[in-house]
Amino acid sequence: MLFGREIGLRVFGYGAIALGAVGLVWGDFALVWQPVASSVPGRTALAYIAAGALLLAGAAVQWRRTARAGALALTTLFSLCVLLLHVPRVVARPLALGAWSGVAEQLALVAGGLVAYAIARQIDGSTSERIARTARLTFAACLFMFGLVHFYYVDATAELVPTWLPPSQVFWAYTTGIAHCGAGLAIATGILATAASRLLTLMFVVFGVLVHAPTLFIDPHSHLNWTANAMNLALTGSAWVIAGSIESRSSEAA
Repeated sequence: MLFGREIGLRVFGYGAIALGAVGLVWGDFALVWQPVASSVPGRTALAYIAAGALLLAGAAVQWRRTARAGALALTTLFSLCVLLLHVPRVVARPLALGAWSGVAEQLALVAGGLVAYAIARQIDGSTSERIARTARLTFAACLFMFGLVHFYYVDATAELVPTWLPPSQVFWAYTTGIAHCGAGLAIATGILATAASRLLTLMFVVFGVLVHAPTLFIDPHSHLNWTANAMNLALTGSAWVIAGSIESRSSEAA
């Protein structure tokens, strides 16, 4: 199956490897996705440790014997990022949509990590379904936040859309925002969830091809460009494992 859980698990791991590799090359955290203040003692050393942990955990996911440990490590790493780096920003500025967006991006990776762990551990039955349902609802909530960000920051979102893509950049900014919200609703309710999760994953793939990859050719030395590409790959992997879990559940129900 194209959206099989095992394939999604590998893509999720590749995303973590990419984030770790970028961190090691630049000796820094993932910018706005890992907002660590410059005043933090031993910041550079911590950045290398975090990057190395992401790379090793992502690599571990690729092998059956180590996939369980790798998925658990990634879930833990992304959870710590939410709790230590993004939640304090929300507490400090609870009305700032940008702060909530940061939580949502990392929480979407936590959701993917939960499903990846269930897959790697080969958990079956009610326990697997509880983990998967928690992950799906969490991921759906993140998608609603992504949609809101597209609407609220429509001009900034439109600037990311290739100028040659008809009918207009603003059209696609609103359309992708609606798509995020629609996918979130489908995944949360279970109505057309399989189709919605597949299309969502494809949308993230298109983001990678049309929006993020070209920036590497425009400015291959930009830390931001490489990090954004790695983050999009990680989110694609998260969406993929969620889609795989929904597809598998639908197949079992049938």
